[in-house]
Amino acid sequence: MSRRPPLSLLPRAACLVALAVLATGCADTVAVDPPEPTPEDVASLCADLLDDAPGSVAGQEAVRVAPAGSGRAWGSPAIVLRCGVDKPAGLEPTSRCDVVDDVGWFTQENADSYVFTTIGRRAYVEVTVPREHEPPSEALSDLSALVTEHDPVVTPCV
Repeated sequence: MSRRPPLSLLPRAACLVALAVLATGCADTVAVDPPEPTPEDVASLCADLLDDAPGSVAGQEAVRVAPAGSGRAWGSPAIVLRCGVDKPAGLEPTSRCDVVDDVGWFTQENADSYVFTTIGRRAYVEVTVPREHEPPSEALSDLSALVTEHDPVVTPCV
């Protein structure tokens, strides 16, 4: 004679399984601070750029971002792209410009990541590359065609 668990335990077990499934699904979601691109043409440019973002960058597969539409991300720790960010605080006319595949980038280094922001285009496009994804230029190379297609150069940085 087999024993069945009491009925009162079944809903609890079902809830635990549901929570485990939800937690697993959230593990592949990256929280992104949503920029507020302005003017309207920059917001439209950014929406199109994000829609066309590649499925992989620097060998890392795309992961979900929250809130939806705030950017794109790949891998863990995530390489994150945001479009329509504010001009970086340290960006001056005399700032160094690193060119990768004809796209100029302003580079900022942190202890755990590099933050690259496009220079000389309608929108500021920011790419954060964790140091675990060395060399960071691989991510920029994978994203340069996307930037060039959607955000043409206004003023070359070199």
